[in-house]
Amino acid sequence: MTGRALANSRRSAEPWRRRLIRSLLYGRNVDRAVKARARVGLAILLFAAIYAVLAGRLVMFAIGADSHGGRRAASQDAIATARPDIVDRNGEVLATDVKAPSLFGEPRRIIDKDEAIELLTAALPDLDTAEARTRLSSRKGFVWLKREITPKQQHDIHKLGIPGIGFLRENKRVYPTGAAVAHLIGLVNIDNAGIAGMEKWLDNNGLADLHRAGFATDRLQKPVELSIDLRVEHALRDELLKAKEKYKAKAASGLVSNVRTGEIIALVSLPDFDPNNPKEAHDPERINRLTTGVFEMGSTFKALTLAMALDSGKANLNTLYDGRGTLKFGKFTIHDTHPVGRAITLSEVFTFSSNVGAAKIALAQGVEAHKAFLKKLGQMDRLRTELPESASPIVPKRWTELNTITASFGHGIAVAPLQAVMGINACINGGLLIPPTFLKRSEEEARAIAKKVLRTETSDKMRYLMRLNAEIGTAKKADVKGYYIGGKTGTSEKVVNGRYSKKQVLNSFTAIIPADNPQYQLLVMLDEPKALPETHGFITSGWNAVPTGGKVIARIGPLLGIEPRFDLPPSDRLILAASKTTQ
Repeated sequence: MTGRALANSRRSAEPWRRRLIRSLLYGRNVDRAVKARARVGLAILLFAAIYAVLAGRLVMFAIGADSHGGRRAASQDAIATARPDIVDRNGEVLATDVKAPSLFGEPRRIIDKDEAIELLTAALPDLDTAEARTRLSSRKGFVWLKREITPKQQHDIHKLGIPGIGFLRENKRVYPTGAAVAHLIGLVNIDNAGIAGMEKWLDNNGLADLHRAGFATDRLQKPVELSIDLRVEHALRDELLKAKEKYKAKAASGLVSNVRTGEIIALVSLPDFDPNNPKEAHDPERINRLTTGVFEMGSTFKALTLAMALDSGKANLNTLYDGRGTLKFGKFTIHDTHPVGRAITLSEVFTFSSNVGAAKIALAQGVEAHKAFLKKLGQMDRLRTELPESASPIVPKRWTELNTITASFGHGIAVAPLQAVMGINACINGGLLIPPTFLKRSEEEARAIAKKVLRTETSDKMRYLMRLNAEIGTAKKADVKGYYIGGKTGTSEKVVNGRYSKKQVLNSFTAIIPADNPQYQLLVMLDEPKALPETHGFITSGWNAVPTGGKVIARIGPLLGIEPRFDLPPSDRLILAASKTTQ
């Protein structure tokens, strides 16, 4: 029997099921040796691919174990998230994010904790050893050891090669302008969450919710544009620093407001702080005095008192008031710093800054009318802006005639300076009360939310009075040639041991630029300035706050695009001639 016959015989002897399986596996008339070699080659390729994948993963873990493992472990921990840039009205960056390394540990992977702590403290001398030991002794998979370390510190620790110690790149908030806009911008905590100023406003208006939802984790967020002009901010701050030093004042502050839109163009409160060094912000002397502080604003409040009388129609610019002597009310006596000794017109009450005259004007209007007017101009309620830090005004619980007398010249009622600026804006911008804002706003947007609180004719007369005061009154030292400013001074005695002190005063000066067509209002405040030989022993506003305001106007006028004008006629011809009435 031949071999083929023998093979066929054997196949025929196999059960049919085995023959079927053999046919499916090997086919018919196929060289089994060739097929076996092909299968071995395929197996080799499969194992090679598997080993290549494993090798690749090992390389990836070796290169990026710290960052990847830290990112995974930190997913349940607080990580400094990204924030949008904050820029001024011209696009200058006021706050931005940079990447900074932070040091973390994985306690479960650390073999010798004592050795790890010893090595880490050698590289980071300021590391809290006890706290680090407590954290590394926990059973957690991830713990922070130090946030925001320097690149050199990262390099030194990396060279130590400590297992279970790694780095995570976080967003760190930096403020390129330093203290220049500190009170406005505010600051963030270690997790990049806003805790003050516009930074806190961002979180309160959706940013925190976006982060909690897992969005806004990159820096592709639209910048937040503020109304601030960094150039004007620098000029104002520089002049206030000089004035604070020159007059040895306890504090100095100021702001520039657009009277047509309510935008705040600059805001400075000294002493301030560097938001890059958050510890300074905790000093109680470094508060924002323009929104958080409330003060008796002194004679600047006379602008509101006279506006009330003119708007009521009960008085005009020539109405006479008895300016002789003092005004006695019960056990209190009201007197003028520079008594005239005769009857004075309403205009002269303003230019002479007469307390007696202002008191008689307010009394003629009545207590309830006075209260209603101040409330209408926003002086009786807490002023709300984008800044979370604000204070409620301090007003008498029971308002009597005595309160009307003292409030007429800015005593007995304390408001935030920004609040007073808002009220004076309404007196000179045509009678529109516009809420202040730290965000860019157009005139159309401002008109949509403005309230008409004064007649246009009243506003014309107030602009005339403020210009007249710069020509012949207490604001003469701020009359910068070419800018046709108007202004009002204020010197409020501070309460010391329950009594008003004549040696400790808060001085203020508010100016409008230009008086015939106001665009901006400037407020300058000096807290407890000292007398100098050049001030002849005086500490009133006209000798310090007013000349400071003049220097500020000379610097910011060109920045604000206000062109100097010369050879202009007096205020009665330029301003009153344009008014519907000339009373």
